[in-house]
Amino acid sequence: MTLFNEQEQELIANTIEEAEKVTSGEIRIAIDKHCPGDALETAQKYFTQLGMDKTSLHNGVLIYLAYEDHKFAIIGDSGINKVVPPDFWETTQVAMKAHFAGGNIAEGLIAGVSLVGEKLAIFFPSNHDDINEIPNDIIYMNNHKPNN
Repeated sequence: MTLFNEQEQELIANTIEEAEKVTSGEIRIAIDKHCPGDALETAQKYFTQLGMDKTSLHNGVLIYLAYEDHKFAIIGDSGINKVVPPDFWETTQVAMKAHFAGGNIAEGLIAGVSLVGEKLAIFFPSNHDDINEIPNDIIYMNNHKPNN
């Protein structure tokens, strides 16, 4: 069993593509079934593992979700953290939680990606020569095993 059907996966990837049209930032979603520790620490580990810290402007964002454990985190690279207020991700997290609480995981991720794009566009608007540095597809991580 997969978490998202083909249509939902495509919609999420398209939402990332659309969000990245208004910002030079790079957005990625990483999914686990379980997160044995702290979601933010796990997200930080995956951020580096996925090369999100290698973008040219250091403005990558990882949305991490461990769906069975009801944990998630949003992490931005150093270029973002230098210019945004400390509560920058708070409204995005609140919007995502509202969808997740209703069992709408795909809609929560879509809302989160859209808000991340809007918020990043303020500090990192799209450049005419912007290239897509990070794939837009969902990545399933180490702790995502369909049968565990």
